Amino acid sequence: MKQTEITQPSPLLTETGGLRQVGWSRQPLLDCNLENAAFYRLRPLQRFRLKRWDYYGITTPTRYFSFTLADIGYLQQVFAYVVNFETHECIEQTLTLPFSRRVGLPRNSTEGESAFDNGKVRLTFRIEPEGRRLLVNWKDFAGRYLAGEIFLRTPPEHESMNIVIPIEGKRFYDNRKMNCLPAEGWVEYAGERFDLEPKGALGNLDWGRGVWAYRSFWVWASASGFLPGGKTIGLNLGYGFGDTSAATENAVILDGRIHKLGQVDFTYDPNNFKSPWKMVSPDGRLNLEFTPFIERVAKINLLLLGSEVHQMFGRYRGAFITDDNESISIDGLTGFAEEHHAKW
Repeated sequence: MKQTEITQPSPLLTETGGLRQVGWSRQPLLDCNLENAAFYRLRPLQRFRLKRWDYYGITTPTRYFSFTLADIGYLQQVFAYVVNFETHECIEQTLTLPFSRRVGLPRNSTEGESAFDNGKVRLTFRIEPEGRRLLVNWKDFAGRYLAGEIFLRTPPEHESMNIVIPIEGKRFYDNRKMNCLPAEGWVEYAGERFDLEPKGALGNLDWGRGVWAYRSFWVWASASGFLPGGKTIGLNLGYGFGDTSAATENAVILDGRIHKLGQVDFTYDPNNFKSPWKMVSPDGRLNLEFTPFIERVAKINLLLLGSEVHQMFGRYRGAFITDDNESISIDGLTGFAEEHHAKW
């Protein structure tokens, strides 16, 4: 399957709103000039079709912490959730802000600050020279207190999965996925403090910008963890949206290096998400089975706008073959896989 690698920087969009380049890259090379988006003739209406979000997750041996700031045009959202791998408890809180401009998101994924503060909830994602700093203070998080300061170290040589693809004509998606970012700092939740250390805690980022179809669907699988020898291993797999003839988002990230995959076929039961999933590449490089043990369900129904996500947390087992033709065994890697339907 053809995989076009972008190697030269350029603006994301032409003056008429078309994509200048299509494909994938190991580092973010395109300037996300969303002001050139041309979905509507009347430029002031463009912002209602633009979708932008910064999603961070922190995987520890016992918990998964997630924090998101999003602007999907008609409304903005601030949400967080905590998943307990031991008790299977999942606690989530979402602020939905129709026609708001209180969530600030930067132009590109390489600099700037994402922020929201209403006096009761404060989330700040700040890009610093050596990494990313997450500041969280949520006084009434589903009746509990959630706070934290987390630093995700991002060495310049650490590769990320970047993809730019068209969606139905002038629609498009610009996405950066980062896995296996060493995490340090702390999170306080419900009176309990969790100290984060790089040997046991890893962060991931889903940074998305684009214009999507009103009815959208995708499947995404991700993990950040360790191999027995101490190397980090990450997964980023997915399908379901856009024209991926130039590149997919499928990759395994081994010790900070992208090992690019082409097509990956998913097999799962949409009527029973807790049954095992399979992810297999036709070229034989990837063969995984994912066994869920927690189901997180998030639904939003705002008449013309809505979404439904089934995010399964579980463990991956199987193997993949690196770009250097080395076979790597995966046994018990904790991560997630999700199915998402959206009207937006």
